[in-house]
Amino acid sequence: MNDGDYVLGTRDDEVGRLGLQHRVWRGRVLEAFRRAGIRSGQSIIDVGAGPGFVTADLASLVGPAGKVIALERSAHFVDKLRSLELANVEVREHDVSQPFAITAADASWCRWLLSFVPDPAATVDHIAAALKPDGIALFHEYAAYETWRMMPPHPLHERFRSLVMKSWSDAGGEPDVALWLPQWLAEAGFEIVDTRLLADIITPADKTWQWPRSFMETGARRLHELGYIEADEVEPMARLLDDPPEGGHMLTPLVAEIIARKL
Repeated sequence: MNDGDYVLGTRDDEVGRLGLQHRVWRGRVLEAFRRAGIRSGQSIIDVGAGPGFVTADLASLVGPAGKVIALERSAHFVDKLRSLELANVEVREHDVSQPFAITAADASWCRWLLSFVPDPAATVDHIAAALKPDGIALFHEYAAYETWRMMPPHPLHERFRSLVMKSWSDAGGEPDVALWLPQWLAEAGFEIVDTRLLADIITPADKTWQWPRSFMETGARRLHELGYIEADEVEPMARLLDDPPEGGHMLTPLVAEIIARKL
C-alpha cells in the first residue's frame, strides 16, 4: 500500500462507498451523539475523520460557538475534508497512531478505526490525553465480524468475509478490536458509562442492504489489488448482493457502541 493509504483504499470509489455507509448509519450515529451529550459550543475530536461525512454532522451539532478537530492520515481524504470549507472545523493531516497535540477537548468520536491501527491501545491513550477530565469518548467498533452472514450462508460470501478479515490482520489490524476496548479504556483512565450492541437482520428491501452490497462491490476489487483473489473472482464477488436468492436475509456484523468518561 502507498504511504497514507488504507487496506480498504482511499480512492474516489471508496469515498462514494463511505458516503453511502454514512447515509445508512447516520440515524444511529446521531442518536449516539445525543446520548453522549454532544451539543452546541463543545470541542470535539473526530479521530480518523475520513472524507468528512460525520465531521459535517458534528460541525452542525456544535455550531459556530463550538469546534471540530478532524484528524486524518490520508492526504486524499484530507483534501475532501478541506473542500467542505466548514468554518468551525480544523482539519489536520495526522496519523492517529501518534499523540494528537490536543488538550482539554470535550469529547471524541472514533468509528471503525481501531481495527486498522497497529497499536490501538496507544490510540486510546492519545484520546485520553486529548480530553479534559469528564470528557467523553464515543466508539463504534466491530466486536464479532464473523457474525456477518448470509441467511442461508453462501460460500462466496463466506470466502469474501474471511479474506477481508485476513487482509485487515495481515496489515496489522484486528477485526474484532472492540473485545479489548474496555480493558484499554480502563488502563487509560476512563470509566464506561453506556454500551450497546448494534446489528440487524435485513433483506434486500431494507436500505441497510446497500451497505454490505456496496462494500462487496468495492471490496472485491480491493482484494484483487492486494493479491487475495484472482481476476476471475472479482465480478462474481462484487455482484453477489445485487441479485440475492429469493427470500434471502442477512445478519450484519456486530458493532459495539461504547461511551466512556475520562476520570
